Amino acid sequence: MPGEDKITQLMSFIINTFYNKIRYESLTDPSKLDSGKDLKIKIVPNKDDCSLTLIGIGMIKADLVKNLGTIAKSGTKAFMEALSAGADISRIGQFGVGFYSAYLVADKVTVHSKYNDDEQYVWESSACCSFTIKPNHREPMSTGTKIVLHLKEDAMDYLEEKKVKEVVKKNSQFICYPIKLLVEK
Repeated sequence: MPGEDKITQLMSFIINTFYNKIRYESLTDPSKLDSGKDLKIKIVPNKDDCSLTLIGIGMIKADLVKNLGTIAKSGTKAFMEALSAGADISRIGQFGVGFYSAYLVADKVTVHSKYNDDEQYVWESSACCSFTIKPNHREPMSTGTKIVLHLKEDAMDYLEEKKVKEVVKKNSQFICYPIKLLVEK
């Protein structure tokens, strides 16, 4: 299914960008891991609100703006040109738009994030040309990032345990952090 590669690209982007950065920084500054020495990823499908949530390490406001707000600038033009030319875009990350591939399966993406003692923020976008980022005190959290994909109607199969396990198993073999799928029984 085409959406499968999109979820894979999002997971790969999150892990390779943020997890490796925090692990590297913690080598010289152990306080970087103060409130979360156990680096892991949680995936939470929620059929009630048609969302898929990925939970991981936290980001400061500057990371949210830099990594989420500007990630597609350099790759968007190349991606659109390749799409128009009928190119194979199954590996969308090569165009620098890995995070934005989430919008192929989601109408809206909300990112709640807090990093150690920094303030908590929420980043939100509906795949348009803009995003909002503001302090978030309504849902206090310890260090971590919660990415909520508000799924499109045709992407509801990503809420099924079997489908999520299949995608994670197929595309996460080189990820050195535990991935936990939280499901209702």
